[in-house]
Amino acid sequence: MDTLRHIKPATLEQAFDLRPAKSANIIELPKENIINNNIKDIGRVVNFSQNSTYENKPFIEANTQEINLQHLKNECIIPVFSKDNEKTISHQEFIEISQNCISNVFPNHSISEPEIRVSHQIKGRTPGAIYKNVKDLLDHEKTIYYERMAFIVKIPAITDIINGNELSLTIGGVRAYNRENLYNKKTFEKFKFFVGFQNKVCCNLCVWSDGFVDDLKVSSYEELQSNLFQVLNNYNAEKHLSEMKELADYSLTERQFAQLLGRTRLYQHLPKKEKLKIPLLQFTDGHINTITKDYYEDESFCRNNDGDINLWSLYNLFTQANKSSYIDTFLDRNLNAFDFTKGIQQSLNGNSDYHWFLS
Repeated sequence: MDTLRHIKPATLEQAFDLRPAKSANIIELPKENIINNNIKDIGRVVNFSQNSTYENKPFIEANTQEINLQHLKNECIIPVFSKDNEKTISHQEFIEISQNCISNVFPNHSISEPEIRVSHQIKGRTPGAIYKNVKDLLDHEKTIYYERMAFIVKIPAITDIINGNELSLTIGGVRAYNRENLYNKKTFEKFKFFVGFQNKVCCNLCVWSDGFVDDLKVSSYEELQSNLFQVLNNYNAEKHLSEMKELADYSLTERQFAQLLGRTRLYQHLPKKEKLKIPLLQFTDGHINTITKDYYEDESFCRNNDGDINLWSLYNLFTQANKSSYIDTFLDRNLNAFDFTKGIQQSLNGNSDYHWFLS
C-alpha cells in the first residue's frame, strides 16, 4: 500500500475563496473573517477503483428517499424561525458550502455528485389554494420541505483495501430541523459533519471520532465554513485506516458472539445505575436482530465455516444494521459502532471497560 502523504496545503486565498451557487442565495464569504486553518490534503492512498464495479446501494435506508440537489434548490421552501422570520441555513446551502470546502481541500481530485437522502416531508400550500380540495391542487400551489437530510460526497481516487473490501474517502453531513426550535427567534443552528471512508462492497460508512462533529453549532455561513475546514484539517486518514485494519486481526468464536448478543439485549433493560458503569451502546433490539440474522446470511460479513467472525466483519454488521436508523441518529450510531467494536477488541486483549459484554 502506498503511504499516505499530505500534499502541500493550498494557500489561504485558494482555500477560502468559496463561490456558492447564486441560486442558493449564499453570501460570498469575506476572507478576512475566516480563521487560518492549516488545511491538509490527505492525498492518494491506493487507487484500486478504476476497474471495479459495485452494486449501487444507499448509505442509509430507514424511511428515506433519494433526491438531487436541483430538487432542493428549485422545489423546496426554506423554513424560518417564526418569532423573527429569520431564514435557516437551508439543506442545499449546507451541501454547497460543504462541496466548496471539499473542493478547496482536495483541489487535485475529482469529487462525486452529492448523494442526498431525505425524510419526514413537510407539506403545505400557497395562500391562494387554501380552499381547494387536495385533488384539485396544482403543482405550483403545493409547498414542501424535508425535516431531515443526509448527504455524502465521495472522492473515488483516495482508496484503500481492508480485508478484501475496497474503501473510498467519503465526506458528508446531516441537517435535521427537528433539532432546532423553529418556533423561537433565530439562534445557533445545529449540523453534523464527518469525513471518513465508505465500504464500497456494502456502501456502509466508516465514521471515526477525529473526523466527526455531532453538535456543530453556528450562527452564520462564515462559522459553518470555518468549522467544516477545521474538521477536514483535523482528520487523520492514515490513523483511521490503521485502526480499522487491526479489527481484521481479531475474531470472536460463535460462543463469544452469542455471549455478546445476549449482553447487548440485557443492556437495553439494565437499571440506570448499572448502565452508567458500562460504555454506551446506542443500538436497539431491532438492530441486534438484524445483526443476528446477518451473522448467518450476509454475503460479505457472515461467520466463517467454524462459526468465528472477525471484528472487521462484526463492525460491518453493526454499520449495516445502522442503515435502518433515522437520519438524525444515523451518524451518532455509526460512530458508536466503531467505538463499540474497538472496545471489544481491547477486551480481547484484556484491557477494556467493554469486558462486561463478553463476560
